[in-house]
Amino acid sequence: MSDTVRELRPKAPDSEKLTLNLGFVDLGQIDLLVRDGFYANRADFIRTAVRNQLDRQSDAVKQSVARKQLSLGLSHYTVRDLEAARDAGTPLHIQVLGLASIAFDVTPELARQAIASVQVLGAFQASPGVKAALADRIA
Repeated sequence: MSDTVRELRPKAPDSEKLTLNLGFVDLGQIDLLVRDGFYANRADFIRTAVRNQLDRQSDAVKQSVARKQLSLGLSHYTVRDLEAARDAGTPLHIQVLGLASIAFDVTPELARQAIASVQVLGAFQASPGVKAALADRIA
């Protein structure tokens, strides 16, 4: 039975892994706070620090999002969305702060016909073929 079960849509990760270098003293201070129970682990400390800094800069982020006319959050584009843009003769300019994803059943040809540009601050998910087809349009 398990041979006939197919995943219709792959589950997208809800976060992105980052690697960073810290000085030994900074790392030691983080480890001290973790050991003393202020944070569950190093990653918990770093996530909290990032959120706190983003909260402090929230007005600047909001102004920049508005000025650059970015969509905020998750934007998913389906075959139907892209066919509609292509058929209307109005290619999409994808501008997202967050996650932009293109359905995995979208062909590279359709993507080239329907998407004029892609600017994503965050993560961009699409099939390797679609990414290759749009390589010259991704900023």
